Amino acid sequence: MARLDEKFFLRDTVQAAQDLLGRYLVRDDGGELMVCRITETEAYVGAVDKACHAYGGRRTPRTETLYAAPGTAYVYLIYGMYHCLNFVTGPEDVASAILVRGCTPVYNADAVALRRFGVTADKMSAYQRKNFMNGPGKLCKGLSIDWTLNALPLGSGALYLVYELPEMGLERRPDGLPFHTGKRIGIDYAEEAIDFPWRFWLDE
Repeated sequence: MARLDEKFFLRDTVQAAQDLLGRYLVRDDGGELMVCRITETEAYVGAVDKACHAYGGRRTPRTETLYAAPGTAYVYLIYGMYHCLNFVTGPEDVASAILVRGCTPVYNADAVALRRFGVTADKMSAYQRKNFMNGPGKLCKGLSIDWTLNALPLGSGALYLVYELPEMGLERRPDGLPFHTGKRIGIDYAEEAIDFPWRFWLDE
């Protein structure tokens, strides 16, 4: 198993957010394994980005995880009901992260569907299939990711990232996959940062 290591995240956040597309996110929820291919990401760079929780060096109990070691999971709650999964980037004590906005289940989709909708994947409606894991809150619900995983170090058994899983028939995707670029979503408060083209997504 070829896991993403600290070196992957110890670099420019925007580049890492692009390179995270097509990688596999693995969730071990009490021994039940689920795997998704990452299809959408957003970059947040604290030093210059008014959309980042730690813009301008802000440090609070909520944002402290953003200053952790590269690859650390940063999980927070929005609107009092939806969790969002991020991975810290750059050197320790410098706040930046990648938000995982969307993914496609590629192993044990039934377990993911049961957590999202209470039905197995083959019983999902057309609407449910279209809106399966295409948002950060949907992704976290489908993979049972919540605040208890915040500050989880890179390489934890409960949540980790890999290039490939040959034993499951999941091959490494080529580097440099073609992707789309656009403005990030839901940051109307962020002044000029609204226009930063730091959202990236695959067609699949």
